Amino acid sequence: SDISLHLNQLKYLSPPPSEDQQCSRSFMDVKAASNGVSTIEDRILRITGYYGYYPGYSSHQREEASENRTENINPDNNVKTRCQTCTSAFFKIFWGFLVILSVSSSWVGTTQIVKVTYKNFHCPFFMTWFSTNWNIMFFPVYYSGHLASAQEKQTLIKKIRECSRIFGEEGLTLRLFLKRTAPFSILWTLTNYLYLLALKKLTATDVSALFCCNKAFVFLLSWIVLKDKFMGVRIVAAIMAITGIVMMAYADGFHGDSIIGVALVVGSASTSALYKVLFKMFLGSANFGEAAYFISTLGFFNLIFISSAPVILYFTKVEYWSSFSALPWGYLCGVAGLWLAFNILVNVGVVLTYPILISIGTVLSVPGNAAVDLMKHEVIFSMVRLTATTIICIGFLLMLLPEEWDEITLRFINRLKEKKNEDQTEDTTESSVHTRSRSRANGTVSIPLA
Repeated sequence: SDISLHLNQLKYLSPPPSEDQQCSRSFMDVKAASNGVSTIEDRILRITGYYGYYPGYSSHQREEASENRTENINPDNNVKTRCQTCTSAFFKIFWGFLVILSVSSSWVGTTQIVKVTYKNFHCPFFMTWFSTNWNIMFFPVYYSGHLASAQEKQTLIKKIRECSRIFGEEGLTLRLFLKRTAPFSILWTLTNYLYLLALKKLTATDVSALFCCNKAFVFLLSWIVLKDKFMGVRIVAAIMAITGIVMMAYADGFHGDSIIGVALVVGSASTSALYKVLFKMFLGSANFGEAAYFISTLGFFNLIFISSAPVILYFTKVEYWSSFSALPWGYLCGVAGLWLAFNILVNVGVVLTYPILISIGTVLSVPGNAAVDLMKHEVIFSMVRLTATTIICIGFLLMLLPEEWDEITLRFINRLKEKKNEDQTEDTTESSVHTRSRSRANGTVSIPLA
């Protein structure tokens, strides 16, 4: 009763509404009835006689204001987001070019220094063992970069515990150290040892080109062992790699050092592919810190358990040198340092840029070695060797195509066709308008057939 009395008082105190206001009020009352009970703010506006109002007026005003605000903010945010995306893509491409040059130059430098070292010192296993020991420095280099760049710095013990999870939740134990590190260390040593042996038989260009076949071997093993997706283009690339291997062996008539050198490089590429497939199978995808920790453990395993092999080779005079002072320490340290730099760049490059650029840097070592062989060693390449090298490099590049390359290509072709049709339509429209205007000026009307 009190509420009704207050409503009657407000009704008599407020000025009488006009006809337009009455129509508006009746329309809004119907709208309010259809929409249900209004909010408290809507009731107050109705009671106080605000007739230019409809239920939900305040809420609609707030929604419109928020929409206007988002419209005013969203363009700036979109522009900022696009600028940040473009900037990050630019920096990734910039770092990618630097990584490409660094990867290719480090691999070319390693191969060429080995060739120079062989003139006075031919001990490939000792060189492999000495270079692998430098892998111990991989994790200290990574931790130094972490201290220099990370905002939240971690202690060395905490970082080691975090990165050792690549071996499991328990971390690195003696059993896991022997079980997981031993096979990978053996494959690592075999890959490098066979590669260095092949450099004694073939030129640096041939060896680096044949080693690019490891990409095809990785695909075949992943398809068979890991049940990866079948891709016809990669089968074609694998066939091209095998064709290049046969042509390279045929270049000297399937005899002499050529066929032995080709077999050694193919063995090196095979063990490298097996190493990568087993790493993916047992250890999965590791981040940069875990990869650095794992490679450092390979260096420790090499130092502890494989150090006996060079000693045995020395006393059996398979790899013999007169004294330690006669060793070419400068060349040995150069090979080991460039090899370590190559492994670091390959792992760092995945973080800084696109992984495909690292693979391109690897295949660019082939023309790099060819340029050095031509200018410094005056190597003459036959047509068969050049053709085989080209086929292997093309196969390597085909391996870099993504899994959805066919869909991406079809989409790109369809867009080009649509754009071409739009351009033809615009040209037809402009020509028809021009024809009509000219015919009107001459006093005639013509209808274009197009």
